[in-house]
Amino acid sequence: MLLFDKCQTRPLMHKILTTWMLVGSPETKLSMASYLGELALSNDVKVLVARTVGPSLINLMKSGNMESREAALKALNQVSSCDPSAKILVDEGILSPLVQHLFSGQNQLPMRLKEISATILANIVTSDCDFDSIPVGPNNQTFVSEYIIHNLLHLISNTGPAIEGKLLQVLVGLTSSPATLPGVVSAIKSSGAINGLVQFVEAPQQDLRLASIKLLQNLSPNMGQELASSLRGTAGQLSGLIKVIAENIASTEEQAAAVGILADLPEEDIGLTRQLLDEGAFEMMISRIRMIRQGEPRRSRFVTPYLEGLVGLLSRITFVLPNEPKVVSLCRDHDLTGLFTELLQQSGLDKVQMVSAYALENLSQESKNLTKLPEIPEPGFCGSIFPCFSIQPVMTGLCRVHRGSCSQRDTFCLLEGPALPSLVALLDHADVKVVEASLAALSTLLDDGVNIEGGVAVLCEVEGIKPVLDVLLEKQTENLGRRAVWVVERLLRTDDIAYEVSGDPNVSTALVDAFHNGDYSTRQIAERALRHIDKIPNFSEIFPNA
Repeated sequence: MLLFDKCQTRPLMHKILTTWMLVGSPETKLSMASYLGELALSNDVKVLVARTVGPSLINLMKSGNMESREAALKALNQVSSCDPSAKILVDEGILSPLVQHLFSGQNQLPMRLKEISATILANIVTSDCDFDSIPVGPNNQTFVSEYIIHNLLHLISNTGPAIEGKLLQVLVGLTSSPATLPGVVSAIKSSGAINGLVQFVEAPQQDLRLASIKLLQNLSPNMGQELASSLRGTAGQLSGLIKVIAENIASTEEQAAAVGILADLPEEDIGLTRQLLDEGAFEMMISRIRMIRQGEPRRSRFVTPYLEGLVGLLSRITFVLPNEPKVVSLCRDHDLTGLFTELLQQSGLDKVQMVSAYALENLSQESKNLTKLPEIPEPGFCGSIFPCFSIQPVMTGLCRVHRGSCSQRDTFCLLEGPALPSLVALLDHADVKVVEASLAALSTLLDDGVNIEGGVAVLCEVEGIKPVLDVLLEKQTENLGRRAVWVVERLLRTDDIAYEVSGDPNVSTALVDAFHNGDYSTRQIAERALRHIDKIPNFSEIFPNA
C-alpha cells in the first residue's frame, strides 16, 4: 500500500498497472482494484488507468463474486470522474453492465452498490459520447430508448435519496445534449412522469433538489405546458421554486436554474402568471433585479443566468396587461417601463436586452388604451349655430403619438424617457434577435390606433430612419425582413421621407425583392411602399385591390 501511495507518476503507475492487472492473479487484481477505489487519482492518471486496465475492471465488475464487484465498482467510480477517462470506459463497454446492475432486483445487488453504479453513470453521461446509438438493453435498446428511460424514472420514484439524486443527474446529463434530449422528453411524456419529477423541488436534500431543478430547467423549453400545469397544482411546488429564487443574497446555481425553469414557461399561460402574481413573485423579482444592477454584495458566476431568468420571468407580466387592472397597477407602482428601459443598456447581456425590448413592446402597445385624452368643451349655443364663434382651445403638452396626456410610469409611453434612443441604437446589434425585438418595440409608434405622423416625426428626431432602412437592406432573417417592410411602408407615408428614399436604388431593390418573394401579406405591404416612392413594378395588377 505504501508503494502504491507513492506511485502517482505516470511511468511507475503504468508499470504497476501492467504487472498487477494484466498478468496478475485474481487475488492480485482484487487487491489492486481495492487500492484504486481508495486513492485520490489525478486526471491524467485516471486516463492512464482507464486505457490500461479499464477492460479488466469492467470484467471484474461483471464477476459473480460480490467482493470483486464492489472493488471494481469503487475503482471505476474513481476513474470515471474525468471526461476523457469516462469516454474510454464507454468505448470499452461499461454502459450495458452498469444498466444491468441498476435494473437488477434488490436481492441481486445491494443498494450501496446500486448507488455506486448510479454515480458512475452520472459521471459518464457528462462525456462526449453517442449515447443514442450505444446498445445497452436486452433487445438492443439504446441508453435513451423509451424502455431504458422508463426504468430510470421508475427507480427515481422507488429508491432512496442517494440513488435518486444520482439518477436525476444522469437525466440532467442526457437532457443537456441536443442529441439525447428528444428521446428523454418523449419518454417522460409517454410515462406521465413530470408530476413525480416536480415533487423533488421540495426535497430536503440540497443535492437532490438541485439535480431535479436542473433537470426541469432542461425540460422546460420542450415541456413548457406540461410543466406549467404541474406547477399550478395544489402541491405547492411553485411556491417552493419561488422560495429557492428568493432565499439567498448572492446568486447560486440552484437559483439560476429555478428562475430559468419559470422563465421558459409559455407566456400565454395566464393562470400561471396570476398565481405568480398572487404569490408576490413579481415584486420579489423587481427587488432582485434592482439589487443586481446596483451591485450584489457578493458577485457569483451564476449572476448572469440568474439575472437573465429574472428578467425573462418578469417580462411575462407584460403579456397579460389588457383587462388586468392589478397588473397595470403593479407596472405603474414599480415603473416597469423605466426598469426595462434601463435593462436595454445592459451591454454584453444580449438575452436581457432582447427580453426587455419585447417587454417594452407590450407595454407600449397598451399606451393608447391608458392615455387620458383631453376633454374638449362643448360649443355654446352661438357656436353650435355659427361655427365661426366656436373657438377651439389650443392643447399643449399632449403626446404626439397617443394624442393625450402620457408618462413613462402611468401610461408606459416610450416617448417619455430614454427608451427610444436606446432602442434605435440596438438596431445595429450583432445579435439578430435583439434587432428583431428592438424593431418590434419601435413599431408600436406606427401602429394602427396611434398618430402615425407623430410617430414618424419622433423617429426622425432620434435619427431612427436610416437604421430602420439598414435593417431592411440587410434582411438577416425572414421575420426581421417582414417586420422591416411593415415599418418602412409606414415611414414612406410621410412625403418628405418618401422623396428622400425614392432616390436610393438599394431600398427600391429591397422592396421589389419583398414584393416578389415575401408571403402574401408582405407582398401587399411592399407594393404599397413602392407606390409611395413611385417605383411600383409593371405587374402590380397581381394585387388590383391593394
